Amino acid sequence: MAGISTKEIKNRIRSMESTKQITKAMEMVASSKLRKAQAQVLNSRPYFEILYSTINDIVDSNREVSSPYLIQRPVKKTAYVVIAGDRGLAGGYNSNVLKLAYAEMEGKEVTVLPIGKKALDFYKARKLPLLSEQYREAEDLSVGDCFTIAKQVSRAYLDGQIDEIRVAYTNFVSVLSQTPATLRLLPLLRQTTGREGKVSSDILYEPDCVEVFDAIIPEYLGGVLYGALCESRAAEQAARRTAMDSATQNADEMIQDLSLKFNRARQAAITQEITEIVAGA
Repeated sequence: MAGISTKEIKNRIRSMESTKQITKAMEMVASSKLRKAQAQVLNSRPYFEILYSTINDIVDSNREVSSPYLIQRPVKKTAYVVIAGDRGLAGGYNSNVLKLAYAEMEGKEVTVLPIGKKALDFYKARKLPLLSEQYREAEDLSVGDCFTIAKQVSRAYLDGQIDEIRVAYTNFVSVLSQTPATLRLLPLLRQTTGREGKVSSDILYEPDCVEVFDAIIPEYLGGVLYGALCESRAAEQAARRTAMDSATQNADEMIQDLSLKFNRARQAAITQEITEIVAGA
C-alpha cells in the first residue's frame, strides 16, 4: 500500500463522485419520464381495444367478408417496423429488440422501417433495404406519424410490394421486466375457435361492413403501432432507470473501496515517516 499515490486515489474518488452525480441525475430523469410513459400506455389501450373488437365483430359476424387484408398469400417479402431508442445507457433495451428482429429476418427477403436512431444505425450497418429513413427520432414520434406509417405500409401491402407486415417492439411488463416481441399486423387472421356459430351482429355498418372494414384497417394498424410505441417508450425509460440505479450503486461501491485504499495508503505513509524519524533519532 505504501507504493500507491494518495493523490492518484483522491483523483479517482473525485472522478467516481462526478460519475455518480451524473448517473443519479439520469435515474431521476428516467423516473420522471417513466411516469409519463406509463400514463400514455394506459391511455392508448382503450382506443386499440375498441378498434380490435370492431374488426373482430365485422369479420366474425359475416364469415363471407372478403378483403385483401384477409387474403393469406405466399410470403415473398416481409416488411418489419422496428421500434428502438434514440440513445444508449438503457441496459439491453436496444440490443434485445434489434437482435430479436434481425434473427427473424434471417433467410427472408425483407424491408425495414426503423423507428429510432439505434434501429436506423443498426440496419444501415447491415445493409438491409430500408422502407424509409424518416423516423430517426423515436422520442418525437406522434400518434399522427403512426397513422402515416400505417397508411404507407398498408398501401405497399395492397400494391403487392410486400406480402406480410410485422412490428418489433419491447413490451412493458413492469419497471423491472421488459420483453422484446414481434407481432404480425397483416394479413389479418380470422378467429376460428368458438365463433363459428355466430350468425350476425346487432350493429349496422354504413354503407356496408366490407367498406367499413377496409377503411378502418389503416386506422387499426396506426393504433397498434402507437400502442407498440408507447409500450417501447415505457420499457426504455424503465430499463434506463434500472441501469442508472445499478450504475449509481456500483459507483458507491467503488468510492467506498477507493476510500478504504486511500486510508490504508495514508496510514502506511504516516507509519513509514514515523519509522524514518525514529531511525534517524
